Amino acid sequence: MAADQRINTQGILRFSASRVLLLVTVLIGVVAGVLWRIQYPVASWLLIMTAVVSVLHSLWGMIVNIRKGHVGVDILAIVALMSTLAVHEYWAGWVVVLMVFSGEAIEDFAESKAQRNLEALVEAAPSVAHVQGQAPGQESSWNTVPVGEVNVGDTLLVKPGETIPVNGVLHSAQATLDMSMINGEPLPVDLYEGSKLSSGAINGASAIEMVATAKSSDSQYQKIIELVKSAQESRPAAVKTADLLAVPFTVVSLAIAFMAWGFSRDPMRFAEVLVIATPCPLLIAAPVAFMGGTGRLAKAGIVIKAQDILERLGEVSHVFFDKTGTLTQKKPRVDRIELSAWSQQRGVNPDQLLISAGMLEGYSSHILARGVETAALDLIHARQLPRPVVNDARETTGNGVRAKVADSIIAVGRLKFVDSTVTDGQIASEFPALASNEMVTYVSVDGHMAGRIILKDFPRDNAKDMIRRLDALGVSRVTMLTGDKSDSANIVANAVGIRDVRAELLPEEKVAAVEGARIEPSVEPGRAARLVMWLKGLIGINTEQNISMMVGDGVNDAPVLAASDIGVAMTDGSSTAASESAQVVIMNDDISMVPKGIIISRQTRRIMLQAVFGGIIAAILCMIVAAFGAIPAVLGALIQELIDVVCILWALTAIIDRKITS
Repeated sequence: MAADQRINTQGILRFSASRVLLLVTVLIGVVAGVLWRIQYPVASWLLIMTAVVSVLHSLWGMIVNIRKGHVGVDILAIVALMSTLAVHEYWAGWVVVLMVFSGEAIEDFAESKAQRNLEALVEAAPSVAHVQGQAPGQESSWNTVPVGEVNVGDTLLVKPGETIPVNGVLHSAQATLDMSMINGEPLPVDLYEGSKLSSGAINGASAIEMVATAKSSDSQYQKIIELVKSAQESRPAAVKTADLLAVPFTVVSLAIAFMAWGFSRDPMRFAEVLVIATPCPLLIAAPVAFMGGTGRLAKAGIVIKAQDILERLGEVSHVFFDKTGTLTQKKPRVDRIELSAWSQQRGVNPDQLLISAGMLEGYSSHILARGVETAALDLIHARQLPRPVVNDARETTGNGVRAKVADSIIAVGRLKFVDSTVTDGQIASEFPALASNEMVTYVSVDGHMAGRIILKDFPRDNAKDMIRRLDALGVSRVTMLTGDKSDSANIVANAVGIRDVRAELLPEEKVAAVEGARIEPSVEPGRAARLVMWLKGLIGINTEQNISMMVGDGVNDAPVLAASDIGVAMTDGSSTAASESAQVVIMNDDISMVPKGIIISRQTRRIMLQAVFGGIIAAILCMIVAAFGAIPAVLGALIQELIDVVCILWALTAIIDRKITS
């Protein structure tokens, strides 16, 4: 946390310095205005010294930027100030100084506004945890320790209003958590014993106990913070392009100024042109727009590793999806219950059979157990049914669970475990055949086959709409990559609307499929994308149009996520592999964020281009008019200030949520 506090302190000091310089400039202007008639020499020297200080300040800033590898147009402000002093246009020089310091103040305000969503994540990071300890001869107590000292398996107490410190499992019967800091979900979420907890969630009104399943450094929230810091420190290619445009803009501005001076033989024209040469759209508007877009993504639960990714999101031409856990719901869900002839003869209630089986599955570690248990708990809560008491539950690993429920012995699991006397032929004659995407667990009562529970890994409810939206955005090349068999993959693909299915793939074959997308014909880019590509080509930047995106769960898709141009990992907070292998992490496990991220990228780039080129065009037109002597120096400086403010404020609108259209 010390590093985070240091970063925030630096930001506060920088913001305060820019405000102080702006305030001093305004005060000097007021004093000089009062003294202008009665003490002209004093007023003049005040304005001259203000201009000199600003020149030195701009020179230092230019040197710092060059050392960082950023090309700037500070030279224009320096030359403009010196020219106003040379022709004794002190008030025009003061306005230019006002522009320099107000531009810095607006930039600081804009960036702090845009980064608020990102910094909120960092500031809310948990720093301590209450760990259960027991002194000899005493009852267990809670020791408050730094979160870094929490070990896997520790029992933790989370007080009301505190942040879940590490990933874990809920030990209390129930908890209500605020997940908005990690997935943007505004409504509290109710969880029950055994549910997974993600670091960064905020506990509700009651204290809860949990068991840590990861150390602090491996927990989801800390991984998010690493991504946030990476994004804050990066610069997108579009911003670098804007930096490089500073060179031709400076040349054009100086050329207009010298020509105006040369044709008119009046040095005043040189100053009148340069005070309008506004650098702020290039220096400030581009980074502010992209920081705004980054903050808007974070607000939607999309965290990017670098701001370059924000620009490339809008250029995606081919999207690859993993099947299981990405297009499907990650966990098998109960589809139906099939009763045996024995159960039908005795009038067994299928809901009660599900509830009994679900209570037993709470003692199982099998992959299907959670789906049965969840369906049973949902039924109990929906109908307010009594929860049966389970006694003497024993799991046979890999086979099932047997226990006493009421006066009966219930067994849940594999066929031979629940009833060893039943043959596969008898099952085939009594129950219909399973589809390729169906899974089954059997239930017996007092040794008699009672029925079976059919589970499916269903497609996500919004997956089909998501594919439709991608197509509407012009991203028509969509492919499913999976290691599953073709018939199972095609069932999911047909349900969500994907036509290109590549099944039964090994990990290296998935990587080859994604890498092959780079040589496929590209889709036609939009107008903003074409303009950016033209500018990149003009200054020698690679304009490759084929951008591949791989969307997976971040656990077993690490190689293909890393191989794609943009790797997108979807997580509900339980997976930490996501931030290691992907450039984008969707924190709310919502697949609809894929097209939304593309839309935010395109909107951000559009706003950036409007701010940058709008400012450049307005400045050049005004410089041409000033070259004919139609705009006095003081008025020109005021016009330049107005252009700067409008461009920067327009760039700041990138953080505002807009109607989600292409």
